[in-house]
Amino acid sequence: MRVRGRTAAVIAALLLSPVVAPAGAADAAGAVTTGPCAPVPAVSRPPRPAPPHADPAARAVGGPALATTEQVRPAGTPRPPAVAATSWLVADLDSGDVLGGCGPHEYGTPASVQKLLLAATVLPKLDPRRTVTLTHGDLDIEPGSSAVGFAEGGRYRIETLWLGLLLKSGNEAANALARLGGGPDGLPGGLRAMNEHARQLGALQTHAVTPSGLDGPGQFTSAYDLALIARACFADATFRRYDTTRETTIPAQPALGEKAFPIQNDNQLLYRYPGALGGKTGYTDLARHSYVGAAERNGRRLVVTLLGAEVLDKRGWEQGAALLDWGFGVPRGAAVGRLVNPGELTAGPSASATATPPALAAAGGPGRLDPVGHPWSRPLFAVSLAAVVAGLAGLLLALRHRPDHGRRRR
Repeated sequence: MRVRGRTAAVIAALLLSPVVAPAGAADAAGAVTTGPCAPVPAVSRPPRPAPPHADPAARAVGGPALATTEQVRPAGTPRPPAVAATSWLVADLDSGDVLGGCGPHEYGTPASVQKLLLAATVLPKLDPRRTVTLTHGDLDIEPGSSAVGFAEGGRYRIETLWLGLLLKSGNEAANALARLGGGPDGLPGGLRAMNEHARQLGALQTHAVTPSGLDGPGQFTSAYDLALIARACFADATFRRYDTTRETTIPAQPALGEKAFPIQNDNQLLYRYPGALGGKTGYTDLARHSYVGAAERNGRRLVVTLLGAEVLDKRGWEQGAALLDWGFGVPRGAAVGRLVNPGELTAGPSASATATPPALAAAGGPGRLDPVGHPWSRPLFAVSLAAVVAGLAGLLLALRHRPDHGRRRR
């Protein structure tokens, strides 16, 4: 039997992954499903594009309990609050534990939370002190969409572009940064780099078509993938500094007759949630509300991701805050899965689930994957591994008989 390279790498990583269970759990997975996500009201929106084929291996990244369309949480923990989102996930930024979610691997449309993938990809490549000139193409954005107010022909430091991107969700800033990060190939090169970086992070269900998150055909992500991307962002001290900036001034452009003006951070979590570390808002008519937010409490840093949310009694950030409150109430070590490490799914069969996670120690984290001990030392691990192997046997059999329609573009 011949299995494609990426699928084989995913399966190898899953075999090496712990089935994450609370210490002393009575079953192999330590997770319970509690029915479908909370109902989201129907609204008028553009036709939703058909999502890509649901690759069973990609849906099981992070643990078999995450391959569900329903709500999943650790056994013995309280129900999460009901939120009006089509999918969501809460995870620990430092240990990588996934504390719970609903349809975490369901495809969704990202809107402006896509800008986090742009930051994770391009921010380390560009000198923030460099001054660049904005072009007509940079300002070619959808009329009425979010913009900072940069001027065509204006000269700005790259640091100013990042602040405009993260504080005001500037779509012209996204175009400029993707163009600059794409090298000789410009914006198309920046998009290629974003998609390559998504695969390197293990975000196999993410495909970027626009750097800003403005809707484009074939553009998708998932709540799980967003958590991987956010974890990479929050591992970067420069990103954390930009993302928590509350106000800055866009400098004047005397040659163009443009005056300086202030901008403020639109992420209300920073102002209203104790311990907030930042995040990103998003909205389009197609995607509805998307949100990524992170916070710290008692030395523990959590991230929440939501897709397809509607504003009923709570805005997107407030729904995220409610899930963060729930997550901080989940005991340490109780989890339903984990965030894979960068490179883990592309390193082949030699990839190890105990590889060093992102450099998070400088961000206040312990820099280790499992806060309750090495996974191979758990008494129930052999039983858990057997359960995973049994499930993967069926997957391999299905792959054996699946017709080959060619490589799908993500």
